[in-house]
Amino acid sequence: MCMTSLWPSRRPLRPTRRAVLLTAALAAALTPAPAARAAADPYDALRRRWTDLALGTGYDPAAEPYAARLAETGRLARAHRAAMAPAPGSLWPGHPFDPPAGITFSYGRLWTMTQAYAQQGTGCTGDETLLADVLRGLDHLAATVYHPGTTRYGNWWEWQIGSPRLLTDITAVLHEHLGAERIAAACAAVDHFVPDAMLGDYTGTSTGANRVDLCRSVALRGVLGRAPAKIALARDALSPVFPYVTEGDGLYADGSYLQHTWVAYSGTYGQVLLDGLGRLFTLLAGSEWEVRDPARQIVLDSVEHAFAPLIHDGLAMDCVNGRAISRGLSKSEDRPLLRGDHFHGQQIIAAVAVLAGGASPAERDRWHALIKGWIERSAQAADSGRAGEVASRGRAAEAVSPILTAPQFGVADLARLRAVADSPVRTAPEPVGHRLFAAMDRAVHRRPGFTAALAMASDRIAHYECGNGENPRGWHTGAGMLSWWPAGTRTDQYTDWFWPTVDWYRLPGTTVSTRRLADRAGGEWGAARPDARAVGGTTDGTYAVVSQHLKGLGSTLQARKSWFFLDDRVVCLGAGITCADGVPVETVVDNRNLGEAGTAAFTRGHDWAHLEGHGGWIVLDGDLRALREDRTGAWSDINTGSSTERRTRRWQTLWLDHGTDPADAAYAYAVLPGASRRVTARRAVDRRRLRILANDPGCQAVAVPARGLTAAAFWRAGTVGPLTAPAGTSVLVRRRHRTATLHISEFTRMGEPLEIVWDRPVRAPVRADSTVEILSTAPRLRLRVAPGTVGATHECEVALR
Repeated sequence: MCMTSLWPSRRPLRPTRRAVLLTAALAAALTPAPAARAAADPYDALRRRWTDLALGTGYDPAAEPYAARLAETGRLARAHRAAMAPAPGSLWPGHPFDPPAGITFSYGRLWTMTQAYAQQGTGCTGDETLLADVLRGLDHLAATVYHPGTTRYGNWWEWQIGSPRLLTDITAVLHEHLGAERIAAACAAVDHFVPDAMLGDYTGTSTGANRVDLCRSVALRGVLGRAPAKIALARDALSPVFPYVTEGDGLYADGSYLQHTWVAYSGTYGQVLLDGLGRLFTLLAGSEWEVRDPARQIVLDSVEHAFAPLIHDGLAMDCVNGRAISRGLSKSEDRPLLRGDHFHGQQIIAAVAVLAGGASPAERDRWHALIKGWIERSAQAADSGRAGEVASRGRAAEAVSPILTAPQFGVADLARLRAVADSPVRTAPEPVGHRLFAAMDRAVHRRPGFTAALAMASDRIAHYECGNGENPRGWHTGAGMLSWWPAGTRTDQYTDWFWPTVDWYRLPGTTVSTRRLADRAGGEWGAARPDARAVGGTTDGTYAVVSQHLKGLGSTLQARKSWFFLDDRVVCLGAGITCADGVPVETVVDNRNLGEAGTAAFTRGHDWAHLEGHGGWIVLDGDLRALREDRTGAWSDINTGSSTERRTRRWQTLWLDHGTDPADAAYAYAVLPGASRRVTARRAVDRRRLRILANDPGCQAVAVPARGLTAAAFWRAGTVGPLTAPAGTSVLVRRRHRTATLHISEFTRMGEPLEIVWDRPVRAPVRADSTVEILSTAPRLRLRVAPGTVGATHECEVALR
């Protein structure tokens, strides 16, 4: 039964389903074109456009997956209505306003009820008692907590982003049922908690994705309250978000995205940025408040430049997901979702589909091609996971949902994504190449056989971020964690309960002191940063050398680590490993998640190892140790807002033990993602393919003769092979036929000129960046590189004699 309304005089008459459908059809037939409607009433036109964005258009509510999703919305709405019990400090029992996001939680449930009322196929469409209860909930929140008489407390986000965003959405959808008094109350609340001053200075919590969220609420408040100055304020306040930045929050010219000043955050805050801007661009398009700032093109360019490189088969790499890696299963959600790398990737993909509404036709076609590729490969990955589960991972893993049926999406996002999937554009494949995101200490390497991602830390990028009870043990995620995915295999390695069951002292690729650390060691919100500047590298777009001066968190540990990203492998070198903590120091060659009771065969040779379904490792310097163990954990162990359910996963751990208090220890190994056991064993004895030229505290360098490749990281000024360079220089030389290209970067970021010598005579320069001066071509090539963009790669191509 429906609950009794407190305002019977405000109840609309309950329409029959037939009347609703006839009214909707008649309204569609009689509704003027958008331009004409905007001219007649611009505010009403904008509100309707926002409602269409939020609720979706162009789908059949009786078809799947929409029918099931709409039915679920209706079921949740009825459950919320039945449980709602307004009290002085809460709207639902057990969910008081005081804890973080308690108010936002209540608005979230009211938003679900609103969708159930407004959308077809929910079983609650046009239900007058449901509407009355939504109004009752809105009035209770407005009277008890979310009103101009309240001084905000607790987490600022709840008051200024979470709650106003939901309140304005509800007000837009139910506008015709609220009456002037409720609309005015909603506008007054937004004005109070998001005052105009919040959109003044571009500082503090009003930057990057947060600024976009603030503008979103203010713009919609302007539409709902017919306040043109508010809409103009929100539009103009977006402008500081667009330009590239050189420090702090925002997009960088190399594609990096930072939030909270010190944290690589393309995957979560970046998604909020794209989604919010996409909605605002679409909302205001064609109106007198259209976003015309030419710098908006930087955001549009970022889809392909900054975000697409970090999406792999539909997932967002965890190295750019910040503290969100710890969220997993929420204990308070009405519809529990696994918030892993696939969740975050699918959210970005949906945001790109929204942003496409404000893009040019050419951009839209390219983005749709990307989205189609991600959609197809996510479905293939899910099918592969189901097919291979019993053989290699034991019983069922936490399922990865294909994008077109992803449980986090409502019908609006599903309809947009389905429209892209059905569009005639060609599917874009996974890209091949290397991307170095120097401004956020991240690197992504893509070859036909695998994809890899590297996370580091420096005096400008935090070891990790924790806060709000999230990610208290992410201490070593910036200590050179190397994640990788072989092509054509399951992509759930870091999705399937990886973070609650992994040994946090043995993250793959890291070098760590085993000294025990307290939760939140180093401080919250990115405060844990090493005083190490030398982090970075150089790339030719195909291969790369990337280096990190590692200083351990809460430790005396120091090390020089370098990664050489090649065709079929990543060569990992470490030198100068020194520590005085009184505990062992380890380099974790890898730590693979085998799933629940996984049985993947592990094979060892003299100086190699192989794991069925994953790949192989070649140990070039060090004594490889191995452990297979079951580990049990819950998401609540690493996130106070997550589920207490406990699961067990089986792990295959490989590491090199440097002993207690090592002095100048070293290691060398190669990761061969996706390689077979036979290929791994063969590569281990074929030392002609790869030569290690140096691995000491002064220099780390390799040569791949078959590729004409020499790459080096100079920690000190010196010579290795044919190269001479000053300290803090990365050099990658690639010879092709009768030309060679030198790629140079200063990874210490001191901004000083570099002088490079390649001990080979050359015939003539072919091309060079404006920052590169050729001093001589014989008897050897001498270059001077002027300071340019910090961390950038400088290039020079020469013809060989």
